[in-house]
Amino acid sequence: MILPILAYGDPILRKMGKDITQEYPKLEELLENMFETMYEAKGIGLAAPQIGLPIRIFIVDATPFDEDEEYSEEEREFLSTFKKVFINAKIIEETGDEWAFNEGCLSIPDIREDVFRNEDILIEYYDENFIKHTEKFNGIVARIIQHEYDHIEGVLFTDKLSPLKKRIIKGKLANITKGNINIDYRMRFPNLKKKR
Repeated sequence: MILPILAYGDPILRKMGKDITQEYPKLEELLENMFETMYEAKGIGLAAPQIGLPIRIFIVDATPFDEDEEYSEEEREFLSTFKKVFINAKIIEETGDEWAFNEGCLSIPDIREDVFRNEDILIEYYDENFIKHTEKFNGIVARIIQHEYDHIEGVLFTDKLSPLKKRIIKGKLANITKGNINIDYRMRFPNLKKKR
């Protein structure tokens, strides 16, 4: 089932997500719905707070990057199969040089800005079968994970922009909150009673 994605300004996007247990009701169905919602919106990641659940779950699928000529054949092969569920994730370490990449967000449509993030991360998480993993990721995969991880921490990519950039996009953010945008996926706006 395709779920509405919360738009910028919804207070749930600012909540710190809570850990869940293996007994979380209908977890498999929730994950299926999240993937369906993400694909419908043409996203590469989606966090539970974006669909109104302040819990520590996010999903990523880096396969759209597997045809990007910027990456080596080995990297593209890795990206072509990188699809993961992260439950109760905790980034243990962020290392390496910070690098800029033009990011966007399904909750903040039509705004893309360069965001600086560390090259490498070490993250601890549970997968969809509640098997615990501690893994290192780098490059574009680390960036996707960091972006989605921020969501379960109540942080948005726009928080990482300079004060000048924030002032420049203030009007666009206000329009998103009011639902004054054209999108081709389901969204729920904080200042509107109905979904679009």
